[in-house]
Amino acid sequence: MKSRIPVVLLACGSFNPITNMHLRLFEVARDHLHQTAVPELKLLCGADILKTFQTPNLWKDEHIQEIVEKFGLVCVGRAGHDLKRYISDSPILQRCQHNILLVREPVQNEISATYIRRALGHGHSVKYLLPDSVIAYIKDHNLYSRGSSWKGNSTQNNEGETS
Repeated sequence: MKSRIPVVLLACGSFNPITNMHLRLFEVARDHLHQTAVPELKLLCGADILKTFQTPNLWKDEHIQEIVEKFGLVCVGRAGHDLKRYISDSPILQRCQHNILLVREPVQNEISATYIRRALGHGHSVKYLLPDSVIAYIKDHNLYSRGSSWKGNSTQNNEGETS
């Protein structure tokens, strides 16, 4: 095995709750960057975050430009999202597309934090969708259940729209 190049990934998103697919983002991006053999600091995001760059008044254009120009993005795709279109629809992302790596997750899985919150709110099992320690934390703190004070009713769905 060839020596690995150091990679630093900074991720953003709600991770609310963190799912196994959130953790997979790091693995897929790291493997891709190790193949390029270039030490880098990149913003790691899923397709839903890339789409939010188009949401009015959510991101400032100068912040998007600084992130993409200065550090770059590693964006892991997801079924139902057209990453190339998100880039082509944004003049900033078009200009900086040389600094955006689009990575395909080889194992497609549509686990989303929104789905997890809804399942928990209906009392359904989320075993094998979340790390056991996250499930234990949610139970210990009575999160997302019918009786909890916060049910996640004002959250983003998979398309980045508020529900």
